[in-house]
Amino acid sequence: MSCELFLDLAWLPRPPTEFKDMCRRLAPAASGADIQHLASFALDTTQSTRLARVIQMLQEPGHPLPPLTPLKLGVLANGTIDLVIPALIAGAARHGILLECVTADYGLFAQEALDPSSRINAARCDAVLLALDYRAFPFVPAAGNAAAAAANIDEAVGFLNRIREGIAGSGAVCILQTLAPPAEALFGSMDRSLPGTLRHLIDGFNRRLVAELEGTAEVLLDVAAIAETVGLARWHSPSQWNLAKLPFADSCVPLYADHVGRLLGAMRGKARRCLVVDLDNTLWAGVIGDDGLHGIMLAEGDAVGEAYRSVQRLALALRERGIVLAVSSKNTDEVARRVFREHPEMLIREEHITVFQANWDDKATNIKAIADALSLGLESMVFLDDNPVERALVRQILPQVAVPELPDDPALYARTLAAAGYFEATAFSAEDRQRVAYYEGNARRVALQERAGDIDSYLASLEMEITFRPFDRTGRSRIAQLINKSNQFNLTTRRYTEAEVAAAESDPRCMTLQVRLADRFGDNGMISVVICRTLPEATWEIDTWLMSCRVLGRNVEQMVLREILQQAREAGIRKLVGIYRPTDRNAMVRDHYAKLGFTPIASEDDGSSRWIIDAGTEIEPVPMRVLRTSPEGTAIGDTLCFPPAEDQRLA
Repeated sequence: MSCELFLDLAWLPRPPTEFKDMCRRLAPAASGADIQHLASFALDTTQSTRLARVIQMLQEPGHPLPPLTPLKLGVLANGTIDLVIPALIAGAARHGILLECVTADYGLFAQEALDPSSRINAARCDAVLLALDYRAFPFVPAAGNAAAAAANIDEAVGFLNRIREGIAGSGAVCILQTLAPPAEALFGSMDRSLPGTLRHLIDGFNRRLVAELEGTAEVLLDVAAIAETVGLARWHSPSQWNLAKLPFADSCVPLYADHVGRLLGAMRGKARRCLVVDLDNTLWAGVIGDDGLHGIMLAEGDAVGEAYRSVQRLALALRERGIVLAVSSKNTDEVARRVFREHPEMLIREEHITVFQANWDDKATNIKAIADALSLGLESMVFLDDNPVERALVRQILPQVAVPELPDDPALYARTLAAAGYFEATAFSAEDRQRVAYYEGNARRVALQERAGDIDSYLASLEMEITFRPFDRTGRSRIAQLINKSNQFNLTTRRYTEAEVAAAESDPRCMTLQVRLADRFGDNGMISVVICRTLPEATWEIDTWLMSCRVLGRNVEQMVLREILQQAREAGIRKLVGIYRPTDRNAMVRDHYAKLGFTPIASEDDGSSRWIIDAGTEIEPVPMRVLRTSPEGTAIGDTLCFPPAEDQRLA
C-alpha cells in the first residue's frame, strides 16, 4: 500500500469518468485555469498524453494562458525520453507551469549540450533537464580498488561538468539528477561500502554532485531519493530498458513527471507557503466538542494517538523551515484553543499557529480570512482535512488552494502530505527560516491597522525602519529567489539566475537595490529588489522592480522611488523610465507608475506601457527611519523622515 501511495499519486483526486470528454470539450478560448483543473487529478500516462495534446494545441506565441506561467524546458537524456514528455507537460500544468519541451535525437545528449548551435542551445530554453541515468556515465567497477574508484568518480564528474558548461553557455538553468543505482548487488550488503563497486561509485558520484551544486544557480532533482521511495526494483525495469531504452519503468512516469513539475513550479515561485489544518480527526482523534479534553486520542504509546502526533510532528517540522501554520475548524473558539493550551500530549501549541479560525463559518470563508490576514494569495495555501465533504467544498469554491486527498488510515496522513510535495524548495536561506516570524508580525500589523483610527496614525505607530543597500554576495541568493518567485507586485516579471544577479551587481551601468524593512513587530526581511539600467541621454530604465506583498498598504513604494531618484540625481541622471509588462498575476500594479506621478509615454496592444519622471521630482516621505549602507555593510546615511505636515507639527 505504501509504495502504491506514491506510484498512484494518491494525494490527488481520481480523474472523473468523463475525463476524455472534458479534454475534448476544451475550446480554443479555454483558460489556463481550465487546464490546471484537468491536470489536478491523478492522471495515468494515457490521460496525461491526452491532456498534453490539448495543451500543445492551445499554446500559441503571444497567447498567454493565465494563471499558468510559460517555461521552455530542454530535455537531454541517454534513454528514450519522448514517452515521458506528455507526462512532463501535464505534471507541470498541475503546478502552474505552461511547459514547452525541446528534445534531442536519441543518443545525442552530449553533442547537443556541447554544440552552441544545437537544437537545445539555439532554442534559448529557460532551463535544461539533464535526465541522465547511471548508464550515461563511464563507470567501470573495480571492486576493492579505492584509487581506481576515486579516479572513476572524478572522470564521471568531469564528464558531467563539460555538459554543464555547454548548457550554461546558452543561459539556461541546468537541472541535474542524482543517479538511482541498479537493484542488483554483486557483494550484497558490502556493495555500498566496498570501493569500486557500482553502488559505491554511484553513491560517490551523487555526493560529489550535491557538493558541487552548493552555491550555484543550478537545481537538483533527487531521482535517487524518488527511486528509493518506491524501491529500486520497481524503479528499474530491465525488460523495458532492453526493449525501448526506458530509463525507468513506465509505471513510475506519473511520479517522475510530478516531481519535475513541482520543481519547475518552485523555480517560478509557485511553491506553497501556508498549511491550514482542520482539528477534529486531523490533528487528534475524536471531536473535542463532544469527547472533551480527556476524550480525544492523542497519547504517545497509543497507535491511534501516535498517528495524529505524526501529523503534528510534520507540521512543526514544516514550520521550522518557514511554512506558516493556520487553523480552520468548525468549532467554538475557546473549546478548540483549550486543547492547544492544556492537553499534555499536544505537540503543536497555540503560539505555533499564526492565524486561528475556529468558528461555524464554512472552511472556504475561513481560508479566505486566513489568506487576507497573512497577505498571501490563495495559491499559497494547502488545506489538510480528514473530511471528504469539506475537501470537495474547498476545491470547488477555492480551486487555487491545494487540498490533498487523505487515506482511510490516519497513520498515512503525514506521509501523504509530505509525498504531495506542495512545499518544494530549490534553495533554503536564513530568510526562509524566518518567514514564519514575518507572517506572524504581519498578522499583528493587520490587527493593529483595524484598531488604528486612520492610515497616517497606523503608519506612524509601526515605527518602520527601511534599509537600502546595493546587491552584494551576501544577499545574492535571496535576491535571485525573490526575482523568480515574486509575481503580483512585479512590474516586469523578468527572471534572472543567481549568476545574472551577480553580473548586474558588478555592472557599472546598473544601479541595484536590495531593500529591507523592520518595524516594532520585528524584521520583515528583504522586501524589495530594484535594477535600473543606464540608457543614453542620462536616463535610467527600471528593468526590475518588485516588492513583497507582506508590506502592501504601507506606502513603502514611495520610499523606494524616493531612494531611486536620489541615487539618480547623485549619478547625474536626469530622467527615469518605468516599464509595466502585464501578466495574469500582476494586475495590481497596472497603475503603479501613474500613482507615483510618472507620465505615460508609450503603450502596446498587449497592455505594456512605458512611463517617465524627472529625476528632480520630490517624493513625499512616509514616517520611517531610512538607512543607506554600502555593499560591505558600512552605514552611509541615517535619516528620520516625516511627511511635511508632521514636520510642521513637530516644529
